[in-house]
Amino acid sequence: MDLGLNETQQMLRNSAREFLQAECPDTYVREMEEDERGYTPEMWQKVAEQGWLGLIFPEQYGGVGLSYLDLSVLLEETGRALLPGPFFSTVVMGGMAIMDAGSEEQKQELLPQISEGQLIVTLALTEPSARWDAEGVEMTATQSADGWVLNGVKLFVPNAHVSDTYVVAARTGEGERDVTLFLVPRATEGVSQTLLKTIASDRQSELAFENASVPASAVLGEVNAGWGTVEKVLAWGAIGKCAEMVGGAEQVLDMTVEYAKQRTQFGRPIGSFQAIQHHCANMATDVEGSRYITYQAAWRLSEGDEATQEVAMAKAWVSDAYRRICALGHQCHGAIGFTKEHNMQLYSRRAKAAELAFGDTDFHLETVAEGIGL
Repeated sequence: MDLGLNETQQMLRNSAREFLQAECPDTYVREMEEDERGYTPEMWQKVAEQGWLGLIFPEQYGGVGLSYLDLSVLLEETGRALLPGPFFSTVVMGGMAIMDAGSEEQKQELLPQISEGQLIVTLALTEPSARWDAEGVEMTATQSADGWVLNGVKLFVPNAHVSDTYVVAARTGEGERDVTLFLVPRATEGVSQTLLKTIASDRQSELAFENASVPASAVLGEVNAGWGTVEKVLAWGAIGKCAEMVGGAEQVLDMTVEYAKQRTQFGRPIGSFQAIQHHCANMATDVEGSRYITYQAAWRLSEGDEATQEVAMAKAWVSDAYRRICALGHQCHGAIGFTKEHNMQLYSRRAKAAELAFGDTDFHLETVAEGIGL
């Protein structure tokens, strides 16, 4: 059984790591934490030139035409480097929703713009109820003479402050799954955006819709048929986030092992003490376990196979594993690991945010329990 990457994936990983080491050092990550936008247009253009923004879109829409598994390899590297900006929200959340649900006309218009870095999109799904099921969508869209009128509030919308277009989920019928997706331009009258303060400095916003009117052409796909796409995006998002966490976790392990070799106490490197060795061994075990459970789910999603159980298991496991790895990393580093000057805190803050994204551990463990008949 070959669990390794194929040649294309290995080349993608190597080129991504090389690019990010040169263009996204920790100094850039720290600068962008303080930056109003959270990324620079120059960096965004460089990412577009790498072909990453269209990596998963078919060639007829200006993309590269690679698989979701290939995208997961890339996301592992962006997680390792803590790439700031709207890459994840534009490609995985907004772009893949358009690719799945959009009409031929919508795809021809929007996907090439995303691939070229000319259009930033995001998904506005979660609401104050913080639920991840169809009943959690309470925002309404009412049909009018010339389109639809949207009313409601969306919370924790990533990178809404820089997105040109929002993919918005709204209730359009009485049935539980009567949810429709709408393409709403940022400048639409009646839409207001407020930036939220978050632990990971990851630029999440509240979006309020007050009698916001959109034309009939704003419907993405079919009326009342949006929830099927949302379910797919939640699976893609959960595993994409797992891939980012695996990359981050491996970097924490590498940093910790390097520190254990350099730091001396009682006249010898602390890595020679059994307690530190066992901490690092536990971290390495968690990294490898997380990688394989993530790639199993990513492969099933790539193949179009049923993957509900695999996605839930991966997200539940990797969320906890990344938290454990960061906690042990802090312990091995001692006091220096708890300072803002050290990079450990950059990873542990993002680990906490990723743990809650696309459903926390309890949410996914419930799905696993249902799947095994409990």
